[in-house]
Amino acid sequence: MDPGSSTTVRLRLRNTGDVVDEYRFEPVGDIAPWTTVEPQTLRLYPGTTGSVELTFAPPRTPDATAGPNAYAVRILPTEHPEATTVPEGNLTITPFTEVRAELVPPTVKGRFRGRPKLAVDNLGNTKVTASVSGSDNGDQLSYDIHPSNVQIEPGRAAFVKATLKPRQIIWFGSKEERPYTFAVKRSGVTPLDVEGTYVQRSFLPGWLATCLGIFLALAITFLTLWLAYRPP
Repeated sequence: MDPGSSTTVRLRLRNTGDVVDEYRFEPVGDIAPWTTVEPQTLRLYPGTTGSVELTFAPPRTPDATAGPNAYAVRILPTEHPEATTVPEGNLTITPFTEVRAELVPPTVKGRFRGRPKLAVDNLGNTKVTASVSGSDNGDQLSYDIHPSNVQIEPGRAAFVKATLKPRQIIWFGSKEERPYTFAVKRSGVTPLDVEGTYVQRSFLPGWLATCLGIFLALAITFLTLWLAYRPP
């Protein structure tokens, strides 16, 4: 069955004793939290048969483990508690995948490099294998990604470290924003793109470049005046 849906199984019970008995039904096992029994009690005369319905409703979360899942129901007779029985069965849950990814932080700044982290969460109920790559318009950045391939268990997350390096240094001037994209790729599935921004700062701060410009202009002016008015 698919996580997020429900299905029903009928359980039949016969009173083989010689007195009227009331039976209580209690789901047990790993999937008991997703199991309900209706009715929860059943009163039977000797030699008669009754039935209850078990409803399974596994959530669409990593807790609903893909594959066969054993279930059981404890049947407790009121008159003969020593005759308690626990019939068992198997519920097969189909796998599903759900992956989310987030850049931490979404914007990084630096003159020569930026170091974002990519958190990849497996919200499905089966193991995920994925690769991570980076790209940008104009191929202005290089990417060092570690690890570039990850395997993530259900309900867990993998953290990928990346180092972004600009291919050209900005020596002077204002900072520049360089958008980039990390692609989380899985076999047979459209890649999951996560966008970020690398803010590249100039090698020399703006105020220092301004001061150098003013100093250079003053130096040229002084040299010009000195050459013009120096004594013969």
